[in-house]
Amino acid sequence: MKPVSRHARAHTPRRRRRRIVAAVAVGCLAVVSFAIPGAAGPVSDAAGFEGDDGNLDVDTTFDWNGFAPTTWVGDAPYRTSTKNAGGWDFTGLEDDAATNTDTGFAGGTKQDDNCAVVKGAKAPNKDDLERAYISSSAVDGDVILNLAWVRIPQNTTSPSAHIGFEFNQGEEPCDSTGLVHRTVGDMLIVYDFEGGTTDTPTITLRLWVDSGPCEVGSNSPPCWGPSTDLTALGFAEARVNTSLVGPVTDEIAPNPPETLQVNEFGEAIINLTDAGVFDENVCLAFGTAFAVSRSSGNSAQAQMKDLVGPGEVNIANCGQVIIRKVTDPSPDPTDSTFTYTTTGGLDPATFGLKNGQHLDYGDEVFAGSYSVTEDDPALLNFELVDLDCSASSTTHGTTINVDLAARTVSFDLAAQDLVDCTFTNELQTGAIEITKTRKHAATPGDDAHAGVDFTIEGGMLPSGGTTVTTGADGTACVDGLAFGTYTVTESVPAGYVSDDASKDVVVNMTSNCGDGNEAAVSFHNTPLTNITVSVDSQVDGGTASVIQCTDSDGTIYNGGTGANGDGSLTVNDLLPTDPTVTLTCTVTVDP
Repeated sequence: MKPVSRHARAHTPRRRRRRIVAAVAVGCLAVVSFAIPGAAGPVSDAAGFEGDDGNLDVDTTFDWNGFAPTTWVGDAPYRTSTKNAGGWDFTGLEDDAATNTDTGFAGGTKQDDNCAVVKGAKAPNKDDLERAYISSSAVDGDVILNLAWVRIPQNTTSPSAHIGFEFNQGEEPCDSTGLVHRTVGDMLIVYDFEGGTTDTPTITLRLWVDSGPCEVGSNSPPCWGPSTDLTALGFAEARVNTSLVGPVTDEIAPNPPETLQVNEFGEAIINLTDAGVFDENVCLAFGTAFAVSRSSGNSAQAQMKDLVGPGEVNIANCGQVIIRKVTDPSPDPTDSTFTYTTTGGLDPATFGLKNGQHLDYGDEVFAGSYSVTEDDPALLNFELVDLDCSASSTTHGTTINVDLAARTVSFDLAAQDLVDCTFTNELQTGAIEITKTRKHAATPGDDAHAGVDFTIEGGMLPSGGTTVTTGADGTACVDGLAFGTYTVTESVPAGYVSDDASKDVVVNMTSNCGDGNEAAVSFHNTPLTNITVSVDSQVDGGTASVIQCTDSDGTIYNGGTGANGDGSLTVNDLLPTDPTVTLTCTVTVDP
């Protein structure tokens, strides 16, 4: 069975071709007349697609050959091609031909049969299709659908063609054939051409219903509902390359160019909005399509013959909007929720996203003007540094405006387009610079103190914080700190006392080490002094002495000698006062 594939779309320059077929009448006077297709009908003219002239050439606006060159992928004879050009989405479906292995249907299969059985079957000559072409776009608020079929060379005097194009919304597969279960509102368009040189094909429409009347009166829902003649209502135009048109050139075939003889090509253009398929108040999207040939005309009892497809399409009256959130660093150490407000009727109108999250409004956003604004991220210590919408698809005319300073993306969304924007926020970080000095006898005033360790804790630092060591200039710095309050603690070296071994520092300004905007904190240490007064009797036990010292604060320290007459008094950790500290000691020798 035929594989279903998805392929990238790209733009291509239009190629213009014009065809004039000349005939000479025999008589006394040779008269040259030209048989050319008539003027474009109102649907074709308004849409800007030549969907009713019976050829593929771009004559004035756009036509099938405007998609050339195309790339077909997959395995022949079941290849597919997708492209966007001129604002139109194109899908081409290739089919096997003139062989018993061609995909077809079991005998007696009718159009109402949901998930019909597909099997290998050779279709009658006039029902044997080689390819089906589908293109669509939204034009001035209306969804326009173009259809075309190519069949094998004809060996019959009856050029009649009866083809059904089915479009499905659902994704639940029937089996490996690619057909899907029908959903209420699925669409069937039947192309009936009874043959001749002047006949105009008739285009009719049916919708899949689960209640009410069926096209086949004896059937019960779910079924195809009653048909609507779109040609009679002026909502569709169609043409076959009869003898009035003559052979045509297909430049989007798998091996172009391919000449298609008389009655081997037919096309149609349909305004689906005017036809009532699309309601301006309801979003609708068809994602799968296939074509079938039918044994007879607009009869609901006609048996299905050849199958072309299915393949993926994008036919919708709404567009899609996706808003994404990314932070730097990622993952976000703050786990912050960023909030957004919208205009234009997006639902939800306000929402929140964390790093790595996104909001997909789906393909149910009506064409119109919208905006999405990120609330001031400075409240979360972040800054919006990028607003990137390059992932969007605007082939149907969507315009996007990014205002980074206002933290806003505004867009005029066209049906079938995608707006996909990513807001990137950078965590604002600062730095702390620590200055360490000490009192030093060799240096007047204070002296830089190298080799001292400090621990910084708080903010988003891991448990235990981070440690830095002062350099030769007595400074140490750490950056990459989120805004907040940090505690800086000194590991006071032995022999010193710190004025304040722990201090709190607030980081609230964007900075890096060395840029002069660091949060500053300083520490100062004073060396401690030990004083010892000793007595040494020259004769063991000859003298007993008493030692008493008094410091500047009046604190008294007592000591004395032992039995042998030796002894000392040590006063430790003396801290100088301003400007000096005095220790007065008295030694009383008592023989």
